Amino acid sequence: MATSAAALPRCAYYGGAEPPPLPANAPQTTPWPEANAILATTAVPAFPPRTCAVSDYGAVGDGATDNTAALARAVAACSSAGGGRVVVPPGTWLVGAVRLASDVELHVERGATLKFSGDPALYPPVVTRFEGIECVNRSPMIYAYGATNVAVTGDGTLDGSATAAWNRGDDRTGLLEPLVARGEPPERRNMVGRLRTSFVQTVRCARVLFKGVTLRGATFWQVHPVLCTDVTIDGVRTMVAGRNTAAANPESCRRVVIKGCTLGGGDDTIAVKSGRDEDGRRVATPCEDIVIMNCQGEGRFGFLCLGSEQTAGIRNVYAYNNRSFGRGLGWLLWVNSNTRRSASTENIHIDTFEGTGFRVAVVGVTMAYGDQVGPNPPRFGGFHFSRLDVRNAPMPLDIEALPTSPLGPLTVSDSRFSDMASARSRLRYAPAVSFDRVSINGNVAGVAP
Repeated sequence: MATSAAALPRCAYYGGAEPPPLPANAPQTTPWPEANAILATTAVPAFPPRTCAVSDYGAVGDGATDNTAALARAVAACSSAGGGRVVVPPGTWLVGAVRLASDVELHVERGATLKFSGDPALYPPVVTRFEGIECVNRSPMIYAYGATNVAVTGDGTLDGSATAAWNRGDDRTGLLEPLVARGEPPERRNMVGRLRTSFVQTVRCARVLFKGVTLRGATFWQVHPVLCTDVTIDGVRTMVAGRNTAAANPESCRRVVIKGCTLGGGDDTIAVKSGRDEDGRRVATPCEDIVIMNCQGEGRFGFLCLGSEQTAGIRNVYAYNNRSFGRGLGWLLWVNSNTRRSASTENIHIDTFEGTGFRVAVVGVTMAYGDQVGPNPPRFGGFHFSRLDVRNAPMPLDIEALPTSPLGPLTVSDSRFSDMASARSRLRYAPAVSFDRVSINGNVAGVAP
């Protein structure tokens, strides 16, 4: 994220507060039947009771031996035998890119660290997405393409700190967008060594699980499923790192459950996306049917951000029983697009959120993100908030829609906004905003001012 019509915090934000423990006895269902149906139907992968320890394939956990080939042998052996669990035992295991296969669970045990190498030669070119545009780039640290039943689990750590030596580059406008404009297909958009790549990414996969692991030292988006169905992110911890290190980035996925996670990011906490501009229209796959529950987040921008790469649309997002921690957030919810990007974003529900330290507003919406213009005005509406207990923000709502595309219904009910610098919201072309049983700085607000 770079700019917004709202007053963005310009200082570097890399936070990093030690998070509190998540509450025990968290709810297992939500107030919405539709969200509960997503929880019930999101398939979680299952694996045969077969174990392949990486040490049996030549890996050495001394922090210095290159284990890239050994891990590849372990994954291949497990897959060819019909699937199972590839186990990384305690130790520090230096490795390059790990490519998962169908029916393989990579299990990083407590006390184990996968330390990803600073040697770029260990990350071969793969098909990926950079900020919503398909291209060829160096492999993410952990990667899968077209696989079914894949997982990264365990109480261990994935450490990408050393990849900062090679994982650089962000000139999408100068390098990648001209290739899209010339009609080059994704396989001929070679960005190797010129743009960063994600930390953990699954592309066009089904039944994906990330459970328990800790990610640290990211240099770009951290957990990034793309064009996947049935994704579960459960009990994962991500660290605040440098810029653009958003914690969880489901992109053009269907049925995504994010639960019980502690998510820190040097950008958004959870960023839902669906492609950028013409390439997003070519792929034309929305991100939809998402449940986020029992999580805590810290970051520079939104706890939940929809966009800006959301050309194919975002719908049916349900967030329940979440909170901020540490240095707080820019927004609870930030929805952002523009008339070049377009998007239809609808049916967004947030219930039971507790937080403090919002640097811009509690809820922000802009249709003028990044000062980019085109012929495709976004369409936003059907945003519903209830049981918010939020404190310390410049204002409750900061909404910037367009006269040609006013904001659709936005409701706030049974909520308390405390310590607002201004009790007045900023509403531009938002005629359908309403408050019901809402207090702002101790005063009842029936309709948003």
